[in-house]
Amino acid sequence: METDRGTELRVLREADWDEWYGCLYRAFGWPPAQPEDRALHRSLLDFDRGLATWDGDRIVGTAGSFAFRMTVPGGAAVPAAGVTMVSVAATHRRRGALTSMMRRQLDDVRALGEPLAVLTASEPAIYGRFGYGAATYRLSARIDTSRVTLDPPAGTDEVRLRYAAPADVLDACEAVYAALVPRRPGMLVRRPGWERAGLLDTEIARGGASALQCVIAERDGQVTGYARFRTQAGSTEGGADGTVRLTDLAALDPATEGALWRFLCGIDLMTTVAVDARPVDDGWQHLVSDIRRCRLRVRDECFVRLVDVGTALAARTYQAPVDVVLEVEDAFCPWNAGRWRLTGDVEGASCERTREPADLALSVRELGAAYLGGVSPAALAAAGRVRELRRGALAQASVGFGSAVAPWLPHGF
Repeated sequence: METDRGTELRVLREADWDEWYGCLYRAFGWPPAQPEDRALHRSLLDFDRGLATWDGDRIVGTAGSFAFRMTVPGGAAVPAAGVTMVSVAATHRRRGALTSMMRRQLDDVRALGEPLAVLTASEPAIYGRFGYGAATYRLSARIDTSRVTLDPPAGTDEVRLRYAAPADVLDACEAVYAALVPRRPGMLVRRPGWERAGLLDTEIARGGASALQCVIAERDGQVTGYARFRTQAGSTEGGADGTVRLTDLAALDPATEGALWRFLCGIDLMTTVAVDARPVDDGWQHLVSDIRRCRLRVRDECFVRLVDVGTALAARTYQAPVDVVLEVEDAFCPWNAGRWRLTGDVEGASCERTREPADLALSVRELGAAYLGGVSPAALAAAGRVRELRRGALAQASVGFGSAVAPWLPHGF
C-alpha cells in the first residue's frame, strides 16, 4: 500500500521482526531490549496483525494489535483489538505515516469483526483525532507506612499468607485473576502466554530493587488472592527507609484484600508502599488512617475507540433503562456516522440505525470515553463535548451508561 509521501505500508513479516522492533525502541528512546522482553513480545505478537511502514529498504513506522477480549458493563467479554507498538521514526514525522497505519489498522479491525479498539497512549493528544477517548484512569500512591495504619475488615485474621516463588504459583494466581475479570469493566481475558508477562524480572524491571516476590493468600485451603512486589532497601539518619514496590495484587473478597494490604504496609524496614496503576476506587483507600499521607495521583490509562457503534453499544448492559437516539460524528470511520437508537437496561440492549430525531449529539471519541462507564456523558456535556437535544436525555444516558465499579485496565500491552 503506497502512502502519500513515498513510503509503503506492508503487513509485518517474521523475517523483519528485529528491524521492526529496533525501530520501535529507537522511536521511544528506550535502552536496548532485554532478551526476555524481546522473546516474550515476539511470541505474543500476531505477525499478520503487525504493520510496517517502509521507506526504501528501511522500516520507519510500526503498529500492531492483539486479539483481546475486554469486559464491558454487564460482565460480557467483547472482542477488542489491543493497539500496540505504534511508532514513527523521528526522520519521518508529519509525513502521514501514522495516519496511514491507523487507517489501515481500523479497516482491518472492522474486517475481523472486532467492535472495539483499545490502547494506552504515550502522549494522550495523539489519538483523539482517530476517535479514541480516555475511558479508564489509574491510581498511583505513595503510602507513608511509618505514619499510616490500616483498619482491615472482619475476617482478615482468618486469611493465611505465605511466600511462594512467583512461577510456582502462577496457575493459582491466574485462577484468581480469571475469577475477577467479569466483575470489572476494562479487564482483559488473558490470552495464552500473557500470564508470563507478570513474571518478567529483568534488571531493568527491578530498577535496583529486589527480585520479584509473591505472597499467596488462602482461606479454608483455597487460594483467594496474591500480591507480587519488590522491596528496595533504604536508610536515613533516622534509620531504615525502604520501599515496597507493588506490581500486582488481586483478591476475591474484602478480608483477603485487607490481609494483603496489611502485610504490604507492615514489612520490616520498609516505610513506603509505592502503588501504581490501580483502580481509582481501590478499597484500601477506605482502610487507611490518613489518606492525605498516601500521596494519591490519578492519570489516564486506557483509550477506547468504537469500531462498530451498533455492535459495541449492544454488547454491554445499562444500569438503568435507556432509550435515546444518538447523533454520532465519526469522520475517520464514516460507517459509524449518523443516528443510532439505543435501548437497553440491566438485561441487555439493542442499537440500530434510525431516522428518528436525535436526543444527544456527540463524536465517537466521547462515546469511547463513556463506553466502559467511568466517564459520565453529563461531565462531557459540561465540557461542551456532548449536546443535549431532548430535555432529560442527558440525565437518562448518564445514569444508564454508568458502572457500579470503576473501569480498570489491569496491565499494559
